[in-house]
Amino acid sequence: MLQNQKIVIIGGSSGIGLETARQVTALGAEVIIASRSEIKLQKAKEELGNQAIAYQLDTTHEEEVQSFFSTIGPFDHLVVSAAETSGGPFLQTDTAQARQLFDNKFWGQYYAVKYGAPHISPDGSITLFSGVVAFKSMVGSSILGAANAAVANLGQTLALELAPIRVSIISPGIIDTPSRSKMPEEARNQFYTAIANKLPVQRVGNAEDVAQSVLYLLQNQFVTGTVLHVEGGHILT
Repeated sequence: MLQNQKIVIIGGSSGIGLETARQVTALGAEVIIASRSEIKLQKAKEELGNQAIAYQLDTTHEEEVQSFFSTIGPFDHLVVSAAETSGGPFLQTDTAQARQLFDNKFWGQYYAVKYGAPHISPDGSITLFSGVVAFKSMVGSSILGAANAAVANLGQTLALELAPIRVSIISPGIIDTPSRSKMPEEARNQFYTAIANKLPVQRVGNAEDVAQSVLYLLQNQFVTGTVLHVEGGHILT
């Protein structure tokens, strides 16, 4: 169903975005991957081969996002998985850090849709990324939860405004991806184990779990305006 379709994946050089790129190229799609890191982009491009084109892009810069979409022209599907996240106690979090989180998580996706939507095929789709803390309150995640909730609401409203383009949102739980590589390995493993012990599925997620959900939203033409929870039952605990 994705054969010969053009899919733009912002955040496609690592983690969930790269795994999504792997899976859609295996189905015959052409992908355009974009991210901040030139090094990661080059490695991803070498892995994906001739079905992939890579662009360096910082989604916090509005003009850069606008120029990117003007350059690539028409395409079929947009996936925006790129976002740097952070957390901490509300009263101890610097306002500049909170604004930076919104720049990355909310405004980056806002710009991508604003300038990408006019180039998307009418029977195409947009997939945005929220997160579990928008739906399950956790200490230390007040700002990230607010940003995630904003993305979810934006996506559902745009499913009406941008129709017939389909717009949906994925809300991942705790996923083992390179985004947590800055944590010391022992602390990271302890964190994953503690989360896994709380979940009905008894493990944290991986990039493949989320990428399969992206594929579902890309291919199912009767789904729009939904928040797809991929979190192992985390919001139930």
